[in-house]
Amino acid sequence: MRLRMTGTPADRGRVICGSFCTLHLTCPACRRVTSRLCDTIPVKHRDPGAAPALWYRSRPSTHLANVTVDLALYQPDIPQNTGTLLRLGACLGVRLHIIHPTGFAFTRANLKRGGLDYLDSADFTEHVSYASFDAWRRGAGRRLVLLTTKASQSAYAARFEPIDVLLLGRESAGVPESVAADADLRLRIPMRPGLRSINVAVAASLILGEAMRQTNGFEALT
Repeated sequence: MRLRMTGTPADRGRVICGSFCTLHLTCPACRRVTSRLCDTIPVKHRDPGAAPALWYRSRPSTHLANVTVDLALYQPDIPQNTGTLLRLGACLGVRLHIIHPTGFAFTRANLKRGGLDYLDSADFTEHVSYASFDAWRRGAGRRLVLLTTKASQSAYAARFEPIDVLLLGRESAGVPESVAADADLRLRIPMRPGLRSINVAVAASLILGEAMRQTNGFEALT
């Protein structure tokens, strides 16, 4: 797999090898890789003076032509959930945003159990930090919708918009208060009293389905 970097005008169009790449020994694009740009190198080894970079799959996507509801995962802990949501996004034409650091190595091997062979069809962007994601989100004029058990408003009483990005927190701890404070809207799934939460992938599926229904997101699907 190859990823194309979006960043400064000088960097646009430079091809880098992604963490899923299986052709790194033969791909001619790898000759242009530097340690600052390669996303297989841990974040702590990147040039601290470099601007945060975003990566996305270079595969043509009809999703990019129109703004539609996106999913964002804040520092996910469990690769099976992340893989499942990448599979969901691939099937529904929904882009995912992976906000690093993840609680596991973000590799095909770790994601395959949930994502299977759908990983090759998934459309996703990796953000090196929440600050990087938030800068992209604000610059793009997207509304941040946080799904949290701490919210008082039901997700089924909300009005979704195509510019929404549905944010899901870590399986173990949700999101910090500082991140929750950035949300334009906080929603919860109604549940029976005394029960804590629904699996994050299941919760995302429920609310994404409602958001897509309201915004006519299923019209382009067969």
